[in-house]
Amino acid sequence: MMQLEDYFNFLSPNDIRLKGTRIGIETILYDYIYHAKTPEEITKTYPSLNLEQVYATILYYLHDKENITNYLTEWIEHGEQMRERQKQNPPPVAEKLRKLREQRKISKQANDSEIFIR
Repeated sequence: MMQLEDYFNFLSPNDIRLKGTRIGIETILYDYIYHAKTPEEITKTYPSLNLEQVYATILYYLHDKENITNYLTEWIEHGEQMRERQKQNPPPVAEKLRKLREQRKISKQANDSEIFIR
């Protein structure tokens, strides 16, 4: 008989993934908790998962709500820290893209105002 833990690979205390996939439990639980998606909707979003895996993840969360909530909170905080760090030190390619978008916006505004002048 399969145990609930048999559905997961415990790579580290902050990295639990579904066996046979690269999908972390946080991905499923974030959709389930924060976006109120049904297990069926989650399965459609991630074709590499089956319904049983999604339900197992939700059951794992319900079985150990306090620890898994802490796991999710740390994951969300880590993501926010990484986004903030990236904002402060954008990779060179991101800076080039930002400048290109700005130039296109200025160019479009110039073209739009030219139309009104005519």
